[in-house]
Amino acid sequence: MRFVIQRVTRASVTVDGEAVGAIGKGFLVFIGISGEDTRQIADKMTDKLLGLRIFDDEEGKTNLSLEAVGGELLLISQFTLYADCRKGFRPSFVKAGAPDMANELYEYIIAQCAKQYHTEKGIFGADMKVELLNDGPFTIILDSDSIVKGERNGLQQA
Repeated sequence: MRFVIQRVTRASVTVDGEAVGAIGKGFLVFIGISGEDTRQIADKMTDKLLGLRIFDDEEGKTNLSLEAVGGELLLISQFTLYADCRKGFRPSFVKAGAPDMANELYEYIIAQCAKQYHTEKGIFGADMKVELLNDGPFTIILDSDSIVKGERNGLQQA
């Protein structure tokens, strides 16, 4: 599972010219799901996402969480995060999760996030137009290969 997290002052998504989701200050998260992902992996990734302290405090240090700033979430499915570009010039997407399974995990992640935060979403599989004002710019990539493997090997992730 891969999350590309952008700290934003605002973000929105439209499908066929119609706004389907919009947030103010918070995180725009592009979510890629592989064929090997599970709810357990989704829980670990979601916990890491919601615990990130990447907003500036009064001293300008990235020390505040989404909760501390009253932030919101916009979650967008993006299978292209599993593009394999090693051979040729046309990416392969064989590592991306099958649509039914990936959509189920995407909706699960949305439900978990919505328990704590105002959460908006895109439409799985749709041709979406995403607009954002990146705050920083500040972009972080979370990959379950490093998050989950680190926990399995006894490493503590901060």
